[in-house]
Amino acid sequence: MKQQLHCGRHVLNLDRPLIMGIVNLTDDSFSGDGLANDTAGAIAHGLRLIAEGADILDIGGESSRPGAQPVSVQQELDRVLPVLAGLRDCGVPLSVDTLKSEVMRAALAAGADMINDIAALQMPGALPVVAESSAAVCLMHMQGMPRTMQNAPEYADVVAEVRHFLAARVAAAEAAGIARERIVIDPGFGFGKTLEHNLALLRRLGELAVPGIPLLIGLSRKSMLGQLTRRAAGERVHASIAAALLALQRGAAIVRVHDVAAMHDAIAILNAVEEH
Repeated sequence: MKQQLHCGRHVLNLDRPLIMGIVNLTDDSFSGDGLANDTAGAIAHGLRLIAEGADILDIGGESSRPGAQPVSVQQELDRVLPVLAGLRDCGVPLSVDTLKSEVMRAALAAGADMINDIAALQMPGALPVVAESSAAVCLMHMQGMPRTMQNAPEYADVVAEVRHFLAARVAAAEAAGIARERIVIDPGFGFGKTLEHNLALLRRLGELAVPGIPLLIGLSRKSMLGQLTRRAAGERVHASIAAALLALQRGAAIVRVHDVAAMHDAIAILNAVEEH
């Protein structure tokens, strides 16, 4: 039987790579694509990403870039809820990128199908909020918090430590009542990791697998690609696609990207080669 992800109102088949398109509602996006205070523009952007081939949309109202300052619950809700309402019937699952249980609760009530949590449901109240829903959840590894996470991150063995953390958070989610078919894991590229840490994780991605749990990878336009190519965030499309393809070849099931059309074409080539 093919592996599936139960995602609120949707069931996604994981027999092919899935694309999660980014709808960024912040005012300080590292990649320059923030659409804070532009609800109509954000809805139009989401619909465009679906037309380009996105299987999931990820809507976020608080920046998690290195050095980012937190925003209030109300500010995050004011950004996210109108866009969520405008895209509710778009035909693909809607993920909300947040670590606050209050935002999770309101988003799920408004029709979100998935919670993408950089804190892996460790914040107060987060586990029961998701457990009481039918939504999927992405559990991500992060050392520290966005404001300080890139201040000299250290690991004895980054791959082993990330693997151990993700397995523990899957166990905690299951213990709270979140079924295994609702869980996704993400090693958190760039979240409390140096370039060498990130490269080790990508190189040894297969070692992070938790049996039966799909792996989501977010490498799109990230600073590690800028370090390697010396290109600004908006000029990292080619590097982003190359990194995502390497991740897919090493076991990733879902790629979270800004440039959906380019990713869709690259996956079409990958699928054609691997199917024969």
